[in-house]
Formats: sequence, C-alpha cells, structure tokens
Amino acid sequence: MLTLNRQPIPILVYHQIAGAPPKGSPFRGLYVAPAAFARQMAWLKLLGYKGLSMGALQPYLRGELSGKVVGITFDDGYRNNLTHALPALVKHGFSSTCYAVSGLLGKTNIWDENIGIPQTPLMDEAEIRQWVAGGQEIGSHTHRHVNLLETDESGCREEMLLGKTGLEAVIGRPVEHFCYPYGHYKARHVELARELGFATATTTQRSRCHAGMDLLQLPRVPVLRSTTLPVFWLKIATAYEDRRRK
Repeated sequence: MLTLNRQPIPILVYHQIAGAPPKGSPFRGLYVAPAAFARQMAWLKLLGYKGLSMGALQPYLRGELSGKVVGITFDDGYRNNLTHALPALVKHGFSSTCYAVSGLLGKTNIWDENIGIPQTPLMDEAEIRQWVAGGQEIGSHTHRHVNLLETDESGCREEMLLGKTGLEAVIGRPVEHFCYPYGHYKARHVELARELGFATATTTQRSRCHAGMDLLQLPRVPVLRSTTLPVFWLKIATAYEDRRRK
C-alpha cells in the first residue's frame, strides 16, 4: 500500500537519549543529550506539531487525516529512552514508537560490540511494559538485530517472526510496525514484512514521507548529537532532508 498524505510528514529517528561517550568513540553522533531532546519536543509543541507513534501516524500517511504531525521513532530499545525520553514525551502529550530487539531484552547492544560502540542496557520486559503504559508504542527490530542481507531466507523469516511474536507476548497486544536493522534490506524482506502482517516498516533512507511511498519502505529524518534547533526545524519543515534521499 502506498502513502496518500496531503503534505510531507517527517518521521524522526533517534537512538540513544544520553550523554555522548568520549571523543573518538564510534557513532558518537547517534547520542542526543536528554536536555536537547527535551528542547526539541518543547519546540515541536510550540510550533504546533503533534508527535505521534507509527500507529497513530497511519491515518495521516493514508490521507485520512491531515495536520501538523511528526512521527517519532527510537531504534534498538535502549533503557535511556525510557528514563530520559519518556518524561518529555508525556509532558507534551506525544506518542512514539520504540523498535525493540525481542531476543535481547534486558541485555545490551551486543551487535555493536565488535565495532567498539560502548555497551548500553536495553529495556527489559518490565520496562517495555512501562514504556507502553506511558502511552508509547513498541515496534519490532527483529529477534537479534541481524543484518537481513547476510541472513538466508528461512533465517530472515524466523528473525522477523520471532521479533514480532516475542514482543507481542511481552506487551499482550499486536506489534504492527517494523524497522529494518542497519537499514539493510531487499525486495524479499519487504514482502516478508507484508506476509507477517506489519502495517508499516521504516528504513534509514533520508527524507520526509511524501505521497506515493511504500508503507513498508518509509524514509526517516535522523536527529543527531549535532542537530541544533535551527537545523531541527529545517529537517521537519523544509525539503532539507528530502534532498538527501538517494
């Protein structure tokens, strides 16, 4: 199914909401300080935007509703999303989707260990339920955060299925939104997402969402440690990110 939104919709992507590790650490830019995140959410509210989870964003993507909306997503399921992002989201009445890795709940980002990214706690089952109780949504990021391009057909199906059913068992409700780990996927993985009943799937392709895009290949807008408030505004309100689409 293709998007039918009447105006561009940015879907923001965050990873860790925490102070950055020391200079020289890999992927240091993926850390957004809690105070910076709180300012960004306050600014969205001030500008008249509503921050929404992927589930709440669907009617806008399908063209059934229109308005100043922004999707808010978090990749990987870090505990610091719960401790540092949730209060700001709740304060402004925003919802969001956190893509968790079902087989690593309560563990750390072990998929990053070999490239030197510091190990950080992921939400455990109780914290996942706390996230949902706070008005937020859980999406799937596979079972073990695998690279789908390096996994055979049966392995991909298993990873995507267990990622979904494992989280459904934790929260007691359907998990309908998916995110491709590392942003790596091909056409068959899109079909698998469709076969498994996902309503949306997000990528690491940079752009706001425009009409005519596949709901299972949605681009997003990265928010980084270096994203100042003026650049944040450019990302959501102008074609700044659209020009970076490959």
